[in-house]
Amino acid sequence: MLKIEVFSENRDALGEGPLWDQESQRLYWIDSYGPTIHSADLDGGTRRRWSLPEPIGSMALRSRGGAVVALRSGFFLLDFESGALRLLEDCHPGNLRTRLNDGKTDRQGRFLAGSMDHEESEAIGALFSLDQHHAVSTLDQGFVCSNGPCFSPDGGTLYFADSFRRLIFAYDYDQAEGRVRGRRIFASLKGFQGYPDGATVDSEGYLWCVEVYAGRLLRFDPSGALDRVIGLPVFSSTSIAFGGPNLDIAFVTSMARPFAGRAPLEREAGMLFAISGLGVAGIAETRFAG
Repeated sequence: MLKIEVFSENRDALGEGPLWDQESQRLYWIDSYGPTIHSADLDGGTRRRWSLPEPIGSMALRSRGGAVVALRSGFFLLDFESGALRLLEDCHPGNLRTRLNDGKTDRQGRFLAGSMDHEESEAIGALFSLDQHHAVSTLDQGFVCSNGPCFSPDGGTLYFADSFRRLIFAYDYDQAEGRVRGRRIFASLKGFQGYPDGATVDSEGYLWCVEVYAGRLLRFDPSGALDRVIGLPVFSSTSIAFGGPNLDIAFVTSMARPFAGRAPLEREAGMLFAISGLGVAGIAETRFAG
């Protein structure tokens, strides 16, 4: 039976990037405009938080400890013990209008993150890849609001959305070289109420996408056909990750900040939700290899 519960009652201004670490059995998520990283165990206890100096778009845990974070200006390494940050790459030097946004590791441990136009009007965003040697490459560009990178179970397909255009793209992904080719439209949300936001892929190869400003989870089959729709408690839902010991709990973030010129109406806006009973499991995320 489908069950939706509040996992965290913190009302994040812009909750994003839920990340379950199978090794430590802990959930991480961010408040982009906090700017803060949160962490808790499966019961919601033993909380930890890290404050950051500028907005954060996404993060991944490192195989060497700590995390790699995509902040407004670029990629940084974060030491969990001291809270210290080390800049790896400024992705948009001197440009305050763009910022890094959603990100995810590939199966080889590279960290991919897209950037967006802070004013969400011009296609000045790009898709970047950070490898284990901390070298950054640009995989594609021309996006207004990058979102939802995730990979097929075999790692050979990369999914990536431009929320502004209401499009989810698919690429052929060269896992040896970390390159993309063959961009095509995987699914379109044109005509939908909301926009594609955070996404993940389950163990059956189906893509789960949060429809922001509509309060729904959308599940697409590998051909891009809409397979399932699940209503959420808040319209301001933002991102999703599977977690728990069996990777069968969907954690969904949301935001409390105003949108469309008005504040969210729901009391739970900005809280993080745990959804069980979906009948499907996710795939454990790879740690950043650098």
